[in-house]
Amino acid sequence: MRAFRALIFLAFATALPLAPARAQVTEIWKCMDSGGRPLYTSDKKDTAGKKCDLVSREINVMPSVKPAPRVANRSSEGFPKESAATAATAKERQRDILEKELADEQQKLAQARQELAETESVRTSEGRTESYSKVQERLQRYKDNIDLHQKNIEALRRELAR
Repeated sequence: MRAFRALIFLAFATALPLAPARAQVTEIWKCMDSGGRPLYTSDKKDTAGKKCDLVSREINVMPSVKPAPRVANRSSEGFPKESAATAATAKERQRDILEKELADEQQKLAQARQELAETESVRTSEGRTESYSKVQERLQRYKDNIDLHQKNIEALRRELAR
């Protein structure tokens, strides 16, 4: 066991002079909180305004680490590149999908408008006439649905324009 420790000490002793060392001072403070319990901290900011005692001060010396060499161009490391034909095909597929979504949203908008018109034509509920506020409350979800589809159509048209 002594031989192993001596070997490790020798390895560190020979390596340390080759690399510049960094020293770091670590201070441990013991503070008492309002409940009388001890709080241990190494952050000097936590001791502000409290009665604290320095418990420990250690100096850690570590050899500095050399940064790894930077690679000049990582894109040339064998990543597959997209050909112009593949990119064009992908854009065409994306455009087709957006156009289908636009047609679907336009159909849903027409259906939502039709449902609103049908619901507006019904002014009575179980033989009684509804008040204006009740009618507006009943129709609001149909109006919200129409607004949603209109916003979706606008967004799809903006995306297609790009």
